[in-house]
Parts: sequence; C-alpha cells; structure tokens
Amino acid sequence: MSTTSRSGAASFDKRRLRAQFDRAAPTFDKAAVLPRTVADRLIERLDVVRLKPSRILDAGCGTGYGTRALARRYRAAQVIGLDVATAMAARARRKAGWLARSRFLSADAERLPFADASFDLVLSNLMLQWVDPAAAFAEFVRVLRPEGLLVFTTFGPDTLQELRRAWRDAGDEAPHVHTFLDMHDIGDALVRAGFADPVMDVERFTLTYPDVPAVMRDLKALGAGNAQPTKRHGLTGRARFRRFLSAYEAMMQEGRVPATYEVVYGHAWAPASRRTADGQTVRIPIDKIRRRR
Repeated sequence: MSTTSRSGAASFDKRRLRAQFDRAAPTFDKAAVLPRTVADRLIERLDVVRLKPSRILDAGCGTGYGTRALARRYRAAQVIGLDVATAMAARARRKAGWLARSRFLSADAERLPFADASFDLVLSNLMLQWVDPAAAFAEFVRVLRPEGLLVFTTFGPDTLQELRRAWRDAGDEAPHVHTFLDMHDIGDALVRAGFADPVMDVERFTLTYPDVPAVMRDLKALGAGNAQPTKRHGLTGRARFRRFLSAYEAMMQEGRVPATYEVVYGHAWAPASRRTADGQTVRIPIDKIRRRR
C-alpha cells in the first residue's frame, strides 16, 4: 500500500526525486515540449489579471523556461526560480546569463526559504504532482503578500492512462505511474490552506510516439520516474515486460502510440488579512487592495 500525505496524495522519496531530476537536467529541454506549452498557456492567463508584481516566485522552475518568460513579461519585477534539484537550478542560472535579473536556488517547495508575505505572485508549472500539495499551498499562502496571486498547473488522474492500463493488462499491479490528485481534491487543499476564490479547469493533451520505448525515453529525459516508496525495486521479468509492450502497442493509432496528459490549471488569491506567527492579525486598507476582473 502507498503511504499518503495529508492531502491524500501519494508521498515521495525526496532523495530519489531530487536525484532523478538532477540526472535529467541535461536532457530536460529536448524533451520538454509539453511543459513549455503548458507554461505558455498558464502565463497567457495572466492577461486577464490586473497585477503589477514587484517580486515573483517560480516554484519548480526546472531549467528556467517559465522564469525567463515571467522576467520578460514583468520587466520591473524581481523573479526568483526555485527547484528541488540543484542541477536544474544551476542549468536555469546558466541559461539566464550573468546579467539576468532573475535569481535561482535549490530548495523544497514544502519548506520555502523566504520570509512571510514576500511575493506578489507565485507561479508553479507542473510541479505540484511531485510534492504534498497541502504542504506546498500552506507555504505559498505564507510567502504571498495579502491579496497576492497563486497560479499553477499540475497533472490530473487521467495522466499516462495508457501506460497505467498497459501494465495492468500485463498483470502487474505495482505502481509504475504516480497517483495524481483529482481537481476537486486540489481545490479542497487550496481552501484548507486559506486561499480565496479558487478557480480551476482541465485540458487534455495527447502526445504520440513511434513506439513504446520512445515514450519511456521521454519520461526518463524529463526526470518523470516513479519516486513513490512503493515502487518495485527489483527488475521486471522479461515475459511481463513483453506483455506490457504488447498491451501498449495494441493502443496504437495510425502507426503511433499515444500518451495522454490531463493538465489541471488553477489560480487563487491569498487572503486580505492573516494571522502572523505571534498571533497578530494583519489587515490591508481597502484602497491598497488590487482590483480583480
């Protein structure tokens, strides 16, 4: 049985997770077609928000694609990219160049190394599936200034459904694919963390590949291996693996094998007042609150 976090998501081996993303840093950009596409769509959604942030956090920045896009969009803002993998953050720093205004560091999104109320905007693209969302949301609401904005994407439970089904059809019930949270569970976690007015929707993408090994190579290149404690540590038998390949290839359409990704988009606002660590309530004058539309 999988261990679970307080949000109901499967827990992860943080050392294994960090190691697999460190290994993937050199190959990530070549395989990151979907993460870049989703990042572009997420940032486009900021068009309808009246927000002039002075300090932005890109939580789970990877090699910095979204961080650089945010820096171009908000030229007066300081943008900080954070990733659990040291090699990812280092690669993002190199790609930004020495003269860039952005900063990059390696840290856990469940324990952010920032002061309370220090950001106007937190963006997280396809990172929340690798952490306990409840813990991350608690940290995001802590570091956001009153009426600050969180925008994020994560994967929903239909992600890699073909891969999951092929292993099941091969008679292997081991968790080869992560357990992804439903959109409604994510919304509940936002509300419990203290966020206001959460809004979410779902978009599905289907990538196609020439064969099943190409799917597996892409996942490895992205660092998207299974870091759950219940992962099978022994080798999968050849006969079982052949059954898996056969089951997956049976889903082929027009000579291509599919890999479906369910992407959950969300945004929510930090409250206009909150209690500080010493129990005091901080309130913001009405004329200082940014108007939403």
